Amino acid sequence: MREGIAIAGTIALDEIKRIEKYPNKSELTTIQSIGRSIGGAVSNCSVALSKIDPGLPIEVVTLIGDDEKGLFLKDKLSQYKNMDLSRVKEIGNTPFTDVIADSSDHTRTFFYYRGNSSLFDEKTIDLETLNSKILHIAYILLLESLDQEDSEYGTKMAKVLKQAQELGIKTSIDIVSENSNRYERLVPPSLKYTNYCVINELEAGKSVGINLRDVDGKLVTQDIKKVLFKLKDFGVKDWVVLHTPEGSFGFDGMNVHSIPSLLLDKHMIKGTVGAGDAYVSGVLYGALIGLDLPSSMKLGTAAAASSLFEEDSTSGIKGYQQLIAMYEEFPKRDELRL
Repeated sequence: MREGIAIAGTIALDEIKRIEKYPNKSELTTIQSIGRSIGGAVSNCSVALSKIDPGLPIEVVTLIGDDEKGLFLKDKLSQYKNMDLSRVKEIGNTPFTDVIADSSDHTRTFFYYRGNSSLFDEKTIDLETLNSKILHIAYILLLESLDQEDSEYGTKMAKVLKQAQELGIKTSIDIVSENSNRYERLVPPSLKYTNYCVINELEAGKSVGINLRDVDGKLVTQDIKKVLFKLKDFGVKDWVVLHTPEGSFGFDGMNVHSIPSLLLDKHMIKGTVGAGDAYVSGVLYGALIGLDLPSSMKLGTAAAASSLFEEDSTSGIKGYQQLIAMYEEFPKRDELRL
């Protein structure tokens, strides 16, 4: 009998450097503090799910290097007894991100080293031995081997998702946010074999060729339904969800749902890295335990908000009951009518 969730794909070590102010080219700035934490979808989602439910079976499928960074990641994940790390393989160099945190305006700039991520291919996930009900793979556009063309399915990623569904495993995808025109070519093939598509407004808009932010950065709410419907039309079988700072929007094939985000005092927000993965984790956990789409979106909203309480991506995330209470108790933004 299948149980739990498998998280596969991108992992990274975050090297966090807090600076006074981001410099111009050729200028110097002072590093005020340095730190490190787990990063990437595999780390973020696995730990987020463990915090939501410490008893949830989680299968971790990723590549790390036989190096100091890989040892750090494996050591951190091994602290969660509900995680099965037997599918973590050592090869090449561990990916890492230099996270430059600007104290003057609280923005973050990321310098990513892909390392062995290109080696994660269709053979890395042994689908036949997975025990999970849901397989979440991230990120499309960052796993180069899975982004490669496949003559039958469109991409190798789509092929893996199709094979998983044939084995009775529900599938979930996430996409990396980048400024490129690759979305419309690489994302749609996977959506045909996806059960849960939970992505942000930039990724959603670029995947269907509709910009959901105007030139001033304002959310184009009148086009959200159109984007949800287009993504569903690509073949997503269960839920399509868009998450934004203003709120999240979901379509289950019958109804469109708008869930407002929580209003947090600025002094409560210590960092925003990993909030998207926390949101995805909440929604997937809701799907796993049989919640409906709006209830799962509320859980994801609370998980994302709680992740903001700490600088790293996962330390602030609360347990299931706390998140349910948090969504009910915190003030909320006005619900956006579509």
